[in-house]
Amino acid sequence: MQINRLICAVLFSVCSQWVWASLPIQFWQTPAGARVYFVENHDLPILDISVEFAAGSGRDVINKSGCANLVRHMLSLGAGGLTEDQITTALVDVGAQIHGHFDRDRAGISLRTLSSDRERKQALDVLARIIQHPEFSPTVLAREKARIVAGIKESSTKPDYIADQELTKMLYGDHPYGLNEIGEIDTVSSLQRQDLLDFYKSNYVTNQVVIAIIGDVSRSEAETIVKSLTEDLPSGSRQVTIPTVQAPVAGIRRISHPATQSHIQLAYPGLRRIDPDYFPLLVGNHILGGGGFVSRLMEEVRQQRGLAYSVSSYFSPFKEQGPFLIGLQTKKEQSEDAFSLTLKVLRDFVKEGPTAEELIAAKKNIIGGFPLRIDSNSKILGYLSMIGFYNLPLTYLDDYLTAVEAVTVEQIRDAFQRRIQPDGMVAVIVGALDQ
Repeated sequence: MQINRLICAVLFSVCSQWVWASLPIQFWQTPAGARVYFVENHDLPILDISVEFAAGSGRDVINKSGCANLVRHMLSLGAGGLTEDQITTALVDVGAQIHGHFDRDRAGISLRTLSSDRERKQALDVLARIIQHPEFSPTVLAREKARIVAGIKESSTKPDYIADQELTKMLYGDHPYGLNEIGEIDTVSSLQRQDLLDFYKSNYVTNQVVIAIIGDVSRSEAETIVKSLTEDLPSGSRQVTIPTVQAPVAGIRRISHPATQSHIQLAYPGLRRIDPDYFPLLVGNHILGGGGFVSRLMEEVRQQRGLAYSVSSYFSPFKEQGPFLIGLQTKKEQSEDAFSLTLKVLRDFVKEGPTAEELIAAKKNIIGGFPLRIDSNSKILGYLSMIGFYNLPLTYLDDYLTAVEAVTVEQIRDAFQRRIQPDGMVAVIVGALDQ
């Protein structure tokens, strides 16, 4: 045990020094309210930028569900006088890449480009058009609506999709987080260009944008880039709040399906991104079901009983409580046994908490694996965006390892007992054994 403690201490020290030495985050806010997080790094001639807005599916309304996703998707399908083909050609010409990001809270675009003058200017010009001057062509809109509707129809026959959608509705009810991120067939079909324009003008505004930059540019160059990406954004003072998540009505839904395996999911409201219980729940979940083959769920459900090939649990933190979810697949004839055992393992963990040995091993795994989570500019960019969007401390990555090391068995047990109610969970079994 003493050796394990020493290993954890050494890893913690090395990782902390690496992060502190390599990630000096600069922050500023533009006069219009845009928040900027910048890391200057000249090791490679690369520039990574992300631009994110508080425009995720949590900003949708029921009768226009899917609008937020469609707006984000169509940003790069025609903007600022360029067609989608011209946008693609302009980026390929300089070896640049763009990617989209979308979830319940956030919607955004990231760009990777060479930092040399020609390549950078051309790539940034395209990004500026995409963000500030989307066109939402009616022809492209009709095509994309048809594509999304076809995708929903196809997915709606698959057991994992059915389980996800049903569980989300049971967990969140009428809360905005309960809406399907890509929408429903009828709501997507009814969306008009004006709906997209209205959503864009209300949510893609200067005081709601977070820009993260890392790479081969100076501070003054970064400031110029930010100006070019925000000067034509809609202005607005709208501060949208997400309602508090309420505890769900506990229940189990069994859904028939011809699949050979049952898909089982259990959920409960979990974590906010800024949450005083964040680290006890994070470390505790690593022991319960997030640590792969060394987790309790995997040991009990797969290794000891052979009731599933894999089983895992995780927290998805958002601005309000994202889901705590346990998922597994098993043979139909084993579904009730697997479900009961999974719930028992969770109950025992909530009641008793982890052992000291489990906690030491979890800390070692989390701390030891941390450098791999920040070993590239693109990964760091993701953390910069998250830090900015959720107003986390600039020292978040440095504090992370300290916070993990400080977690105790008592804190994990206390946090799980206060926050997770096994008998209050919602659950779905798709492909349940016919009664």
